[in-house]
Amino acid sequence: MGADLLLVGCGKMGGAMLAGWVSAGVAGRVVVVEPQAPQGLPEGVEHAASAEAIPEGFDPAVVILAVKPQIMDGVLPAYRRFVGRSLFLSIAAGKPVEYFERQLGASAAIVRAMPNTPAAVGRGISAAFANGHVTPEGRILSQRLLESVGEVAWLEEEGHIDAVTALSGSGPAYVFLTVEVMARAGVAAGLPEALSMQLARATVAGAGELLHRSPESAEQLRRNVTSPNGTTQAALEVLMAPDGIAPVYERAVAAGTRRSRELAG
Repeated sequence: MGADLLLVGCGKMGGAMLAGWVSAGVAGRVVVVEPQAPQGLPEGVEHAASAEAIPEGFDPAVVILAVKPQIMDGVLPAYRRFVGRSLFLSIAAGKPVEYFERQLGASAAIVRAMPNTPAAVGRGISAAFANGHVTPEGRILSQRLLESVGEVAWLEEEGHIDAVTALSGSGPAYVFLTVEVMARAGVAAGLPEALSMQLARATVAGAGELLHRSPESAEQLRRNVTSPNGTTQAALEVLMAPDGIAPVYERAVAAGTRRSRELAG
């Protein structure tokens, strides 16, 4: 029997996670709170237009907070009644545990998680941090919910979540940009635009799947492709030069980390 869940907000990420919970059988009764009923709700999932419309007597094991951070102030007060009865799992960027303890009360059991968009295909990764009021059972339940849409990594320090946000939270956008850049480079080398995009897209998707399935490290997989004095080595000498992609990625992740801290402040 799955856990009863109250999902507050059902946008792209909330909807992806809901689909994963239902598919994995980790959800019991589920109520989704959204002003308008989301399209394509899984069978059996109930809709409430507001916190006041939640069915009387519904006592969720977990309240999942999946609304945009900028509207969180106006949303949270209505859910204080679940403190002491429910675990709160937040997937809202930029809102630290201390914020939820202020809004909900110091005794609230809170898990803060940062998933990413590949959760939509069951291949995401979530980093999570639990405050001191989360019981071992609550941590296990959070693990079950998060791993239904991908991998889970637990943080010992909440401060690490800013770098996590910049690396894995924003990371899918970096990969998609890589496809765009590779395709443009192919066009510059003389390929037709559609063919170049097809090659770049399939190459990145295939390489990602190989990395997922292989026990070898990313470094070793790179070496496996690289023949001495071959075409790959010639290209990698550019990409791995002192002014290549490594310092660019370091600056990008640092910028994302700073912005995450600014949003939390």
